[in-house]
Amino acid sequence: MRKLLLGATLTISTLAAFLVICSLLPRSAAGQHANQGTHLAAQSPSGVSPATASSTTSQGDQTDLSLTVYNSDLALVRDVREVTLPAGNFRLKFMDVAASMNPATVHFRSLTDSGRLSVLEQNYEYDLLDPQKLLAKYVGRDLKVMWGPTEVTATLLADNNGPVWKIGNEIVTGFNSGVMHFPELPANLYDRPTLLWTLENSGPQRQKVEASYLATRLAWSADYVLTANRDETAADLDGWVTLTNNSGTGFQNAQLQLVAGELNRAVPPQRAFKELEAMRDQVAAAAPAPFQQEAFSEYHLYTLGRRTSVLNCSTRAPFP
Repeated sequence: MRKLLLGATLTISTLAAFLVICSLLPRSAAGQHANQGTHLAAQSPSGVSPATASSTTSQGDQTDLSLTVYNSDLALVRDVREVTLPAGNFRLKFMDVAASMNPATVHFRSLTDSGRLSVLEQNYEYDLLDPQKLLAKYVGRDLKVMWGPTEVTATLLADNNGPVWKIGNEIVTGFNSGVMHFPELPANLYDRPTLLWTLENSGPQRQKVEASYLATRLAWSADYVLTANRDETAADLDGWVTLTNNSGTGFQNAQLQLVAGELNRAVPPQRAFKELEAMRDQVAAAAPAPFQQEAFSEYHLYTLGRRTSVLNCSTRAPFP
């Protein structure tokens, strides 16, 4: 019989810690779609002026990525990137994150010099660019539109259940404006979900940073097929793990772990997430044999012995 090519060797103490964390994961926060939010760090000074410098990082800056998926529509993402950071106060735009993240569980730190890089403010921006939202951002402004066969300059007065225009001395609605020309892209619209941090850096410019968070709309399941011979004296068991990703982003070249067991979530997400991170570090240190699996109570942890890519809006069976 064939076995699933998954597994991790777990110590009894590590698994015990895992059971404690499972009892602490937040049920309400993880089960909802992430909302936009602003979080001010408790240690940030009052009256911090807006950051004048900025930096942007995307998936191309990743140096490591790990994905731990639970069979209860929940996943832990750890995204490590190497970035260039200005000195002093600045804004960091962290792109290519899951649209289904719970922003209350986001944890950011420097792996190079954590004591000299501080988070002053955090925002999760998910107001994504589309034609209707772009038009709504131009209420009160002039646009070039087609008025019959002629291109004219029109003022967009409102966009409630349809645009209302002022063309010359007339108020016009209900016409097909055709192609519209927008002079620029509004600063508060994004082509993909983005984390925005206001940071204070007194360390080196080139740093390795890590962003971790919980996200929903990721799930896995195991399917088995038993094939017996004609005499039913022997059989082969084939097993496949199917992973579904509808989180809003893809995960390239990720270290994949799967957790089986019912999670109980009842405490604030910040506390549960920090403990979950600590538990995962212990598991990684205690799993030198990636193709072994050990169960403790009703919980099981499986580690894929190679890296894999999980595309957004996809369902795949990456390993037999």
